[in-house]
Amino acid sequence: MKILYPETSSKNCSVAISDDEKLLCICEEVSENYKQSESLHAFVEWALEGAEISMKDIEAISLGKGPGSYTGLRIGAASAKGFCYGLKVPLIAVNSMESMIEPFLGKSYDFVIPLVDARRMEVYTAVYDGKTGNEINPTEAKILDEFSFEEFKDKKVIFVGDGAIKAKEVLQLPNAEFDENIYPSAQYLVKKTLEKINNKDFEDTAYFEPFYLKDFHGVKRKKS
Repeated sequence: MKILYPETSSKNCSVAISDDEKLLCICEEVSENYKQSESLHAFVEWALEGAEISMKDIEAISLGKGPGSYTGLRIGAASAKGFCYGLKVPLIAVNSMESMIEPFLGKSYDFVIPLVDARRMEVYTAVYDGKTGNEINPTEAKILDEFSFEEFKDKKVIFVGDGAIKAKEVLQLPNAEFDENIYPSAQYLVKKTLEKINNKDFEDTAYFEPFYLKDFHGVKRKKS
């Protein structure tokens, strides 16, 4: 099964294509300006070219559903739905946090904890078993302070994601490791997507909404 993976929840606009578990192509770019609206469809075209297939060959769409950037998630979801309707293929959705932990599983860590930067000292986070990838604590919005994650102080833990920058400044965990250069990536959606397909865990395309986690707070325009 050839699957297209858009991941737009963060500063990393990412598109991948796989043939079952084999990754055919990955096209992505991290931008401070969140360029999903201008980059996503170009990346889809480039990924198709790199995989040497056409859009009509795609048999499923798997979306990184968030949490993350509200605007990025809306762009990704709208595009994914459009692809599904146009191609008449199913929609799968995977928690974007799970694509952040994949490179660190099966190594020496007891726990892998993704941290997605939110407002001020807030992050979106979850806790995963470092060996199996099983979810230990579910995804939540968390205000960081010096007592955060102290239950893991005697464990080997790595915090990954752009929220690790401010976490490193406040957490009282001298043995913890931090990698702030990790963003959700479409190439790491493959394993979980295939599990969902095997379980026939598909989304209702018409009613699907991204995993926003929190309500959107926009900037009010000043009255003229």
